[in-house]
Amino acid sequence: MFSLPDHIKKVHVYEPGKPEEELKRELGLKEIVKLASNENPLGPCPSAVRAIIEDLKNLNRYPDGNSYYLKKKLSEHLGVKPENLFVGLGSNEALDIIARAYLRPGLNAVYSERSFAVYPIVVQLSGAEHRVVKAKDNYYMDLKAHLDAIDENTAVVFLANPNNPTGTAFTKSEFEAFLKDFPDDVLLVLDEAYYEYAVGAGFDIENGVEYIYEKNIVVTRTFSKIYGLAGLRLGYAVAREEIIADMNRIRQPFNVTRPAQVGGAAALDDKMFIKHSQVVNEEGKKYLYNEFEKLGLEYVPTYANFILVKVGYPSREVFNRLLRKGVIVRAMDGYGFPDHIRVTIGTMRENIIFINKLKEVLEELKDEEL
Repeated sequence: MFSLPDHIKKVHVYEPGKPEEELKRELGLKEIVKLASNENPLGPCPSAVRAIIEDLKNLNRYPDGNSYYLKKKLSEHLGVKPENLFVGLGSNEALDIIARAYLRPGLNAVYSERSFAVYPIVVQLSGAEHRVVKAKDNYYMDLKAHLDAIDENTAVVFLANPNNPTGTAFTKSEFEAFLKDFPDDVLLVLDEAYYEYAVGAGFDIENGVEYIYEKNIVVTRTFSKIYGLAGLRLGYAVAREEIIADMNRIRQPFNVTRPAQVGGAAALDDKMFIKHSQVVNEEGKKYLYNEFEKLGLEYVPTYANFILVKVGYPSREVFNRLLRKGVIVRAMDGYGFPDHIRVTIGTMRENIIFINKLKEVLEELKDEEL
């Protein structure tokens, strides 16, 4: 009789938020400000939208199974060969395929606590052992602890820079020191989903692509964040040719839709949109920092497009109260932060609405304590 393996039964299913229209109906709201999923508040890259509209007449055709033109653009953009590129359904597909390719029962994967929620999911699906290392002071990734956790059965190490949900990052020099001691027979997955935001903040972050021949490294990035193309589900991985060949053995044919390929290729040329997105993010960050300080709230300085803030009350309670006021943030109790929320940096209008509603919620909770 068929049955689901025990290690898959234990997978914690990722739970996305409800669609905005459904929430409007449920709560009787005319407007919802969504600041929960780290999406670009400026909308999709305009160049991508124009290219997709122009190509819609070809939707009767299957997409290019090798994403030739997108890889050509990416190779020029990154300074690598097309053979160094895997393209998939967001960076999540790359993470999933890496786990399926290189993890199995008897092996283990190392990753930090309070890091990207997909790491434990793909490790669990593979049947491998989890080696979860402690973060430094709750928020900052401990690179030495990752090295210390590696043993003879370690196959993969996951590192996010910047990290989600904390927004913290390690510097290029810290990464290079880590890499010197990293073993040659273990795969390092360097998740750079928020790389462009860190660059926009002037942070001295490594460009992981430059290191793919130094060790066994896979760099993953996405079009979902700064390019504003989350709805297309498009991401990519960069690695040595033999690693990419392994990944392509596992991926499904035609895994990237035609609109995603066309839109992604066009977005890479839109430097003005990227710069504008970086400027808006930095302006919003400064405004929110200032408002949190006025409210006496502890926050974690971020190098991404979201901020982790300690609200001093149960995370889920603050989330629900903000939701009823038309603002969606992310409750952080599931990440081990019982009194924190994570808020995406929005447009200035969205940021102001969020702060005003947060003030109302905190005042209500304070009054209820009296």
